[in-house]
Amino acid sequence: MEQNQNNWLLTSWISNEGASRIFIELKFTLRDCNSLPGGLGTCKETFNVYYFESDDADGRNVKENQYIKIDTIAADESFTELDLGDRVMKLNTEIRDVGPLTKKGFYLAFQDVGACIALVSVRVYYKKCPSVIRNLALFPDTITGADSSQLLEVSGSCVNHSVTDEPPKMHCSAEGEWLVPIGKCMCKAGYEEKNSTCQVCRPGFFKASPQSPSCSKCPPHSYTHEEASTSCLCEEHYFRRESDPPTMACTTPSPISIVKKGKIAKNSISLSWQEPDRPNGIILEYEIKYFEKDQETSYTIIKSKETKITVDGLKPASTYIFQIRARTAAGYGGFSRRFEFETSPVSVAASSDQSQIPIIAVSVTVGVILLAVVIGFLLSGSCCDHGCGWASSLRAVAYPSLIWRCGYSKAKQDPEEEKMHFHNGHIKLPGVRTYIDPHTYEDPNQAVHEFAKEIEASCITIERVIGAGEFGEVCSGRLKLPGKREFPVAIKTLKVGYTEKQRRDFLGEASIMGQFDHPNIIHLEGVVTKSKPVMIVTEYMENGSLDTFLKKNDGQFTVIQLVGMLRGIASGMKYLSDMGYVHRDLAARNILINSNLVCKVSDFGLSRVLEDDPEAAYTTRGGKIPIRWTAPEAIAFRKFTSASDVWSYGIVMWEVVSYGERPYWEMTNQDVIKAVEEGYRLPSPMDCPAALYQLMLDCWQKDRNSRPKFDEIVSMLDKLIRNPSSLKTLVNASSRVSNLLVEHSPLGSGAYRSVGEWLEAIKMGRYTEIFMENGYSSMDAVAQVTLDSNSCKGMNHLVKGGASPTSPCFRMDIRLEGSCADWRRPAL
Repeated sequence: MEQNQNNWLLTSWISNEGASRIFIELKFTLRDCNSLPGGLGTCKETFNVYYFESDDADGRNVKENQYIKIDTIAADESFTELDLGDRVMKLNTEIRDVGPLTKKGFYLAFQDVGACIALVSVRVYYKKCPSVIRNLALFPDTITGADSSQLLEVSGSCVNHSVTDEPPKMHCSAEGEWLVPIGKCMCKAGYEEKNSTCQVCRPGFFKASPQSPSCSKCPPHSYTHEEASTSCLCEEHYFRRESDPPTMACTTPSPISIVKKGKIAKNSISLSWQEPDRPNGIILEYEIKYFEKDQETSYTIIKSKETKITVDGLKPASTYIFQIRARTAAGYGGFSRRFEFETSPVSVAASSDQSQIPIIAVSVTVGVILLAVVIGFLLSGSCCDHGCGWASSLRAVAYPSLIWRCGYSKAKQDPEEEKMHFHNGHIKLPGVRTYIDPHTYEDPNQAVHEFAKEIEASCITIERVIGAGEFGEVCSGRLKLPGKREFPVAIKTLKVGYTEKQRRDFLGEASIMGQFDHPNIIHLEGVVTKSKPVMIVTEYMENGSLDTFLKKNDGQFTVIQLVGMLRGIASGMKYLSDMGYVHRDLAARNILINSNLVCKVSDFGLSRVLEDDPEAAYTTRGGKIPIRWTAPEAIAFRKFTSASDVWSYGIVMWEVVSYGERPYWEMTNQDVIKAVEEGYRLPSPMDCPAALYQLMLDCWQKDRNSRPKFDEIVSMLDKLIRNPSSLKTLVNASSRVSNLLVEHSPLGSGAYRSVGEWLEAIKMGRYTEIFMENGYSSMDAVAQVTLDSNSCKGMNHLVKGGASPTSPCFRMDIRLEGSCADWRRPAL
């Protein structure tokens, strides 16, 4: 009821226990001032919260001006006099956070300046990532960082009996969640992983190295009676070579004792033999070693699955030594004893016969060709629609492995025939497939497993987080597949707590990518679906997305290099088009580039990407569309075809030649739609070859049937690369009539009233005084810049070195040599 109230409540000293960011939960009740009698002017409906840091309880400070204000707290619910009669108290809950804290503890203070308030409870707490064992590494309780977006890197320690090549790490988020682990521990030799611990291998089992997944039973004819064995001992009379791995069975010799000679000719000897008495398993094959007598250092080994063989290519009247051994699943037996056989001598009659062989061979060949020609003429009448006839017959002679079928079918076909299809008048060879939409599968998991290879998580090493995707982190790492060298990869991970729909959408991109095999399409290595986190593993592209790479290297490449990048993108798109796949989101941000400047088309998850893509700000029925890259018919009628991809490719060309500049600059999406519909097209980038800009304009034909096909684009770019002089002719700046300095824009925004207003609009207001001092005091004078080369040179001197040519809000291209400057901003 009194004037100028200032009431304080102070807590005792609170230790922050190492936390640098703390949270305060307040529960309180507050009475509505209007319910108080007399409408007191001093009544308040808020109170204030302060804090003061101190290293110990002795550091208490009672000076109000040294307390730091956290916030003014207001009530969402207040009670009245009627509520008091009904004993109804409306409780409010408010949470605030404080950080970063730099001392060991703090005081909280609450200031009441005239409210009817009851502070019911104060709860002070901090967040932490709880202790957890992940990949056999123990990560301790970790208090989160002071920043709400901070990730703390935490090192883990390997559990008992485990080792690591790389220290395991995880990141603790500000919300107390562990993110993707990096590195891992492995149970050492003699121990295997079970229930996040390393358990000893039982007697009779062994584990040779930490890389082995689990304890294995001793191989045949070996044993161990000890725990934690790393290998097994061979039984008596059984052996294993020092070079054999510990997983190899111990074997006993099983030599072949009887070898018989069969037909002997001047250049060959036929042999047969009996199986060994004790083969130690099913015989898989035989190995025959032979050499000319007294030439033991030069021998030949051939293999056979039968107990007989004819050895060809021998010298006449020569003695050869033969030895044979068998191989089972347990390994090779010993070689047999040496058997000695001699080839027949050369006879005169044989020489005469031999001399006739070339003549006979030539005659047979000619006869086959003539026969093929005759058959071709007979079939040409019924097969002309398939491009068959005598030419096809000759091809069949030249390529006997291919089966050419024209206008007929067989009731029964061999497996190779079943893979043959005709496509656009040409035979479609085995392995060339048509794109299959994964959404046509009743079970999406079936599509994933059909088109993407499953990879064991143990083969993947995650090294660092390089970005964040819609579904989780994107990491770089390394992949080590059995029998192959380790190589770098990119890894997309699916965050924990995902829904089944998110999992299907996440793996849907892999189902698409796995169908493609082309040097300019990002390559899918495989997926991890049988363990967590779920991952998509692709080849690693060192230079990242093309648009970012070009912005970082503005002006650093030759025209031929840029055309080479465009050629690679077009080649990848031709492949997709031939397969019947429409990308729908072709843009420089979705092209990846490696260290050799090879560009590869990526991002095949359009159905999910477009919903959250910042470029997809315009919505039509059925989803969002990246307006600046999309053809008009696709925007208006959702007609996505390879022709609409060609339109997008034209925009990509513009992005590449302009080094990652934003298409249509700061125009809104609605303005872009209107301008394009009215016939406006992006102007030529600075120093753009006329041939490239003409190709862009061809890609932007309103009639989609008038746009070039991707195979035509590839052919055109190949011609330009083979003839570099054709790229020297540049687009004439004076021809860009729709983008003169002060001309009305295609959107009808009109000219500016003064030079200062215009310069402010293009973020160059600091040059106003310079323009005035040099005679550019009116917009008419400035307009002459595009017409008068002397004025252009003067303008160059005015702004040279002043404006940033890569400014995100404004791009000013100045030709210091040649004709005049080109100031491009369609909104002018």
